[in-house]
Amino acid sequence: MTHPLDPYLRPETLPTPFCPGCGCGIVASAFLRAARELGHSDLSGFVFVSGIGCSSWIPSPHFKADSIHILHGRSIPTAMGVKAVRPELEVVVFGGDGDLASIGLGHLVHAARRNLEVLVIMVNNMVYGMTGGQLAPTTPRGAVTATSPYGNPESPIDMVRTLAAAGASYVARGCVAYPRHLEKLMLEALQASGFRFVEAVSTCTTHFQLMLGTKSPVEALKKLRELVEFRDVMQGPREGRLPLGSWRPPGRRPGFVESLRGLR
Repeated sequence: MTHPLDPYLRPETLPTPFCPGCGCGIVASAFLRAARELGHSDLSGFVFVSGIGCSSWIPSPHFKADSIHILHGRSIPTAMGVKAVRPELEVVVFGGDGDLASIGLGHLVHAARRNLEVLVIMVNNMVYGMTGGQLAPTTPRGAVTATSPYGNPESPIDMVRTLAAAGASYVARGCVAYPRHLEKLMLEALQASGFRFVEAVSTCTTHFQLMLGTKSPVEALKKLRELVEFRDVMQGPREGRLPLGSWRPPGRRPGFVESLRGLR
């Protein structure tokens, strides 16, 4: 028996090292299904870039494609170099909220400002999952983590609205508890141009699951549905619930590489 996504995956890397119930597998499936729906029989037209963290393991080593595993927080400038040299390729960055919303935030904001023609997929499990469950920039206010035993005193950053304000051409937020909707957002992002950002709200079955007070991955997914809702993503969180959906600015702005090559 074969799986429809087998042509996109390296068999020697399976099963994956992700914890049972981890949302990274759902995110990977949503992306590959979207690519398949667009007619990509393989990933030869893609280059994947990722940093450090659980989410950064999605493309490398699992995808049967060219990929670059780079330093923590430095995936965006690497992707920028690849796109500048090979503009015909679809450059996709995978990373977590720690990698992209913390140490890599400056690079991410300026990529949106430049309208760099790459797609960034951020798996937001609201905690540093790989290194011990520490407080992250996206951790909900009041949440107990390894480094906030009395509750998080900070407000989380809204990456969708931040990057929209910076100049992104497409921003979206999906959730692994709604995989078909997440796949739809991936499809929209792959068809859009300029700088595109998709946030995938996820669970961490090792740390975030405990933060939610749940005892199994299934319970965690059910609980996650209580933290999101379908409405205008540009309105921001309401009563602790994150909005799911997509947004594009009116009109079209030239991309960075497009403008760069126009200088010749």
